[in-house]
Amino acid sequence: MRLSGLGVSPGIGIGKALVFKRGARDLRFRIPPGRVPRELERLAEARRRSREQLQQIRQRIATSAGAEHAYLFDAQLLMLDDAMLIERAADIIRSEHLNAGSALERALAEISALFDQAEDAYLRERQGDVGDVVGRLCMNLRAGGDPLELFRDVEGPLVLVADELTPSVIAQLDWQRFAAFVTDAGSWTYHTAILARSIHVPAVAGLRDASVLIAPGVLLAVDGATGDVFVDPDPAELDHVRARQQRRQAYEQSLDEYRRLPPVTADGVQIRLEANVESPDDALRAREAGADGIGLFRSEFLLAGGGYAALTETAQFDAYTRLVDSMSPGRVTIRTFDISEAQLPLQHPGNEGTRAPLGLRGIRLSLAMEDMFQAQLRALLRAAAHGPLRIMFPFVSGVEELRAARGAVIRATETLRSRGETVPPVSIGVMIEVPSAALTADLLAEHADFFSIGTNDLIQYCLAVDRTDDRVSDLYEPLHPAIVRTLRLVARAAKRRSIPVSVCGEMAADPVVLTLLVGLGLTEFSMAPTAIPLAKQALRRLRAQDAVTVAARAIRARTAAEVEKLLVDFVSSDEPAGAKQNVEG
Repeated sequence: MRLSGLGVSPGIGIGKALVFKRGARDLRFRIPPGRVPRELERLAEARRRSREQLQQIRQRIATSAGAEHAYLFDAQLLMLDDAMLIERAADIIRSEHLNAGSALERALAEISALFDQAEDAYLRERQGDVGDVVGRLCMNLRAGGDPLELFRDVEGPLVLVADELTPSVIAQLDWQRFAAFVTDAGSWTYHTAILARSIHVPAVAGLRDASVLIAPGVLLAVDGATGDVFVDPDPAELDHVRARQQRRQAYEQSLDEYRRLPPVTADGVQIRLEANVESPDDALRAREAGADGIGLFRSEFLLAGGGYAALTETAQFDAYTRLVDSMSPGRVTIRTFDISEAQLPLQHPGNEGTRAPLGLRGIRLSLAMEDMFQAQLRALLRAAAHGPLRIMFPFVSGVEELRAARGAVIRATETLRSRGETVPPVSIGVMIEVPSAALTADLLAEHADFFSIGTNDLIQYCLAVDRTDDRVSDLYEPLHPAIVRTLRLVARAAKRRSIPVSVCGEMAADPVVLTLLVGLGLTEFSMAPTAIPLAKQALRRLRAQDAVTVAARAIRARTAAEVEKLLVDFVSSDEPAGAKQNVEG
């Protein structure tokens, strides 16, 4: 079987399927033979817990509503002893080496098929009761600890297949064990896709029902460039995919020489290329890729799996210091937490669960939670004593928020000085990622030391396109005339106030679009470490003065297609003979 989706992280990955569903709450995978007794113990423990819970529920219902209403739970208690459910699941674990959750789902499917054949409507309706029991059993399987720990001893390499894969889940994984990621949802600018490119893991998104069609443990071959996923490939298909893998590796090796070369255009314009990273350990990868510094450290990734302890000043100071020390003498720009209230690893008044993405997020959440914000700012200011560090605020919409954030920095500074600590000068910047910030960039520039244009969010909010929805991904147009003009507006506002401005997002990682950005006068860019060698190659072939000419024409274009044609024609005509490489075969 061959599935086709959207290739969002180039490369080839071959491995056994590990299926995540419902945000990693439902894990399906094959286990090694030695793991069978432990999995049977987990199933028995889940049944014991489920029995206790159902008995308590039955008693409560009988007491409050009468014994005649408790009969439903008598039926569910009997189901826990039915050989068609628990014993069948145990047989599947023993014979097929599936984990307990997968085995229960298989047993449920078999029982449901029998109910579907029943002529009695009452019997058909009992499917819901069986599903409820299986749901409770799976819940109690998860209650035994971190679900991500369950497959630590599963032999790799693995391909992670998920209905939806969040960055917080990826951040907790051992990336070295995964050959590829495959998701039902997502698009090129989905946060998970961006992270996959950053850690150099092939990925395909937008497959809609891959997590349903792909069985746990089956061999997968994933092409992150074309979007092809081969399920249980035959020898000929495997040979084809491996040949593509070798060509991809050869192409990437051909870029190695650019890692050590400075980013400068053919006519001598100096460019600064920095890396976007999620972990202090990523600084080494950034240096190896030839980055001048860290242009974006996503500090919220420190919270993934860390709970409340990750929010403390000490924990954050240790992480930021390690990052600064690892990147020294390069500059490090750290973005304060860009999360929503529902993503916080703690409960607080007002955190009532998931809210709209345009609610308390980014700087708004930080300003609303003074203690949390102050702890982060103190950790950042202390870490700045170890090397060049800049603080950047996300999701700023206007001058009032920036003034309030700068006031918070002053309070954190005063607290540290009262403790006898020396606080060095630290540059304060904002991410320009919402239309209101872009349109008032001239006003924000009066209070900011630098700008970083967050093109991923800026594009989706300017064009009213949800970048996580593959159904409208074709409307996400980085080269839309509105975006091109907005970029010029921000660049000019920064230039008038003589403050640095960088482009941080997927636009900067595209060699064709990079031509436009240089032509607009932008000379600082931040991207995934893996994109830096290719960006250097493109820059060293580009004459900045020629880029200015083509950018002037792009500003006058009426559609994204016209802008794209201008840039592609320019790059194609300017490319040296033999430079084009069909790395995908």
